Amino acid sequence: MLKKIKTSEAVGLKIAHDMTKIIPGEYKGARFTRGHLVTVSDIDELLSMGKEHIYVMEDSDQPGVHEEEAAARLAESLAGENTSFGTPREGRINIKATVPGLLKIDREMLDEINSIEGISAATLHSNTPVKAGGLVAGVKAIPLYIEEEKLSRVEALAAGKGKAVRVKPYIIKKVGIIVTGNEVYNGLIQDKFVEVMRPKLEALGACILAHTIVPDDEDRIGRAVAEMKQKGAGLIVTCGGLSVDPDDVTLEGVKRSGAEILSYGSPIMPGAMSLLAVLEGTPILGAPAGGLYHTTSIDVLLPRLIAGEIITRQEIAGYGYGGLCLNCTTCQYPVCPYCR
Repeated sequence: MLKKIKTSEAVGLKIAHDMTKIIPGEYKGARFTRGHLVTVSDIDELLSMGKEHIYVMEDSDQPGVHEEEAAARLAESLAGENTSFGTPREGRINIKATVPGLLKIDREMLDEINSIEGISAATLHSNTPVKAGGLVAGVKAIPLYIEEEKLSRVEALAAGKGKAVRVKPYIIKKVGIIVTGNEVYNGLIQDKFVEVMRPKLEALGACILAHTIVPDDEDRIGRAVAEMKQKGAGLIVTCGGLSVDPDDVTLEGVKRSGAEILSYGSPIMPGAMSLLAVLEGTPILGAPAGGLYHTTSIDVLLPRLIAGEIITRQEIAGYGYGGLCLNCTTCQYPVCPYCR
């Protein structure tokens, strides 16, 4: 049975839970772990941690499910495809990605789980790009012991709706890039887009299959798009020609290829002048010129496209909430409010 006693009287008894020691700015971790048999030499250390009373176990009877077992059951209920979890530490279990990809969270299910008193499940935002081994969620029970009924409710939700946390792997490996504009085609301005896009793609496990520069000509842009698809590009990215300037005809050129326009323009700033289209299953991303210099809609949409998603106009509309970049001196995206 769980019992609260004075620390000075705990010698010879087992601590009932991990006990955290904090040294501001230096250390935070479990100084004593569950099951530790308290010795005389431990008393001063416990008192220095501010622990005048501690919980110990007198016998095997338990007033519910211990926080460590509860955390393991919560992790099992939440951790889905391409995720894994380890052992509890200070009552918490972390869930991590096992592959690089796009984090997907069932927000409705997560909210339902967290509405159960005594349960805590925290995640990153859905559609966050993650690396293999990267932290994506953490779970714990709030009390030291929690009722079996509450854990059973979480497990029933997982059985009925599936796991709330999963990672969608990147599947597109080859990307074709088309730079449009008479000024670049004629050599008046040097193209910088390819060198900007290369590290963005490599971070998502993709590479540049081919790239070309074409003038502001609807037919030539259309042919370039069709040719990129024929070469085997799983994604086609264009740059330039999407403003209201009369010379900008990239939208019309993409249409000439036979592609279906999903969205022209977005409530994402910077990056409002962007384009999404699809040509016989191959997505096309029209990048705004600002993508050469800033975090834009490219960075928001590219991971989803590389993960094989076709993004709808309705989803684009939803990015308006949080779609205003703060233009921080040092960009921390995606660890910021931008499009979150």
